[in-house]
Amino acid sequence: MVALPDPLPSEPDALRAIIATQAAELAAKEAELRSERTLVEKLKAQLLLLRRARFGASSEKIDRTIEQLELALEDIEAAAAQETGQAQPAARQADRRPARLPLPDHLPREDVVHAARCVCPLCGSDRLRKSGETVTEVLDYVPASFRVVRHIQPHHRCMTCDAVVAASMPSLPIERGKPGPGLVAHVLVAKFCDHLPLYRQSEIYAREGVEIARSTMADWMGRAAWLMEPLVAAVRAHVFAGMRLHGDDTPVPVLEPGRGQTKQGRLWTYVRDERPWQSLTPPAVCYLYSRDRKAMHPQAHLKGFSGVLHADAYAGFKDLYRTRAPDGRSAIVEAACWAHARRKFFELTVSGAAPIAEEVLRRIGEFYDIEASIRGSPPEARHQVRQEQARPKVEALRQWLERELARLPGKSTTAQAIRYALSRWTALCRYLDDGTLEIDNKAAERSIRPVALGRKNWLFAGSDAGGERAAAILSLIETAKLNGLDPEAWLRDVLARIADHPINRVSDLLPWNWTPHAEHPTPSEAA
Repeated sequence: MVALPDPLPSEPDALRAIIATQAAELAAKEAELRSERTLVEKLKAQLLLLRRARFGASSEKIDRTIEQLELALEDIEAAAAQETGQAQPAARQADRRPARLPLPDHLPREDVVHAARCVCPLCGSDRLRKSGETVTEVLDYVPASFRVVRHIQPHHRCMTCDAVVAASMPSLPIERGKPGPGLVAHVLVAKFCDHLPLYRQSEIYAREGVEIARSTMADWMGRAAWLMEPLVAAVRAHVFAGMRLHGDDTPVPVLEPGRGQTKQGRLWTYVRDERPWQSLTPPAVCYLYSRDRKAMHPQAHLKGFSGVLHADAYAGFKDLYRTRAPDGRSAIVEAACWAHARRKFFELTVSGAAPIAEEVLRRIGEFYDIEASIRGSPPEARHQVRQEQARPKVEALRQWLERELARLPGKSTTAQAIRYALSRWTALCRYLDDGTLEIDNKAAERSIRPVALGRKNWLFAGSDAGGERAAAILSLIETAKLNGLDPEAWLRDVLARIADHPINRVSDLLPWNWTPHAEHPTPSEAA
């Protein structure tokens, strides 16, 4: 806004001209602000639609679009903050934003005391007595730092027999290597949890004055994965020992040796999570890599499994549902995903007016409202509520869909969505009769998200062995997260202990059994 002349003119015409100019500028600013608010609302609506559809057929394109929209939102919100910073204090008072959340209590506090003047500014007296204080908390960040840990083993000579006595050196995660367990854990979590490829980590560490080659960190990853193989096997055994699993898969580009091209590998995920029905069994997820998507892979993964599998309509699972238990019943029973069926109709509403699809979404939304009311309830209570409230609504939807299908052209997209749902109706309704089942397969879809983010940042796996290594490390990191742990803190402790840990007690180190080990004593303490 144009600055006012100083001093102001005394002529009325000149003052009116200044006021008119200021009013025009204010009106332009208000129009610009309204336009930005409208754009923000549009972007947020688009983000909402894309997030709901991100696990559809074009999830990678959707992820990229989401990134672009979020960047646009960041730019707009940053510009708005800059405008707010330039505004007068009076304008700040009119800001109706929600109150900020308090800063976390668990963070350490550092007090910076700003001493007041020792003399009263009004009367000049130096007789001052403290009557209170004002405390303003701000959140700050201290960059991560490297340190060199010196393991010192004092040698003592026996004065009687001349023998030399020294403390044993703790095992390191990398034999004859330089990295400590904290650094190896950080590299693993940075790549597989924070999605930073090794070459970017190398650049970040170089800014700290520490040169670590990408190939060196790759070697650390391989050695750490080998060291933790017993732990990975224990997690997988725990997952497949369950009676209720969620399964899904996602593509992973893999570099073909000697050709400089990528092929399409697959990463399969199997989740055991019984928390929604008050089970005390700890949750866990295991990932398995395969070179392709042939049906033989899930058949091999689930060879010893017997129970219910929540999954999508992947044809490779069909043979699993035909396998028989000794009593003649199906060894693996399919539970279909209502979120997957719903997505078919949601896609119709995105492209334009679709009254039938909108009605289906409304009705399925009622199923989810019922589920929200019983989440965390015991199986018997979930079963009762579903029978009393959900089953009549589900049956009414089936009858309505059949009537609408009879009126629609056979090749219409709405008819295709209806046929998909009706063809899987028995599997979609399975959750109604069992309080330990879920309405959808979102547990598996959530476990796929880190892979989708990583795929975008890692670019590709270097080999089939790299894909298997990624599956193993992801199994550990994501299981730690499911159990409410900081994966880096857990890995740091496990890597420091596992080499010397008894193999028959490896279960002690599983995320749900883990107790942090006391820190190794410093050299001065050891002495």
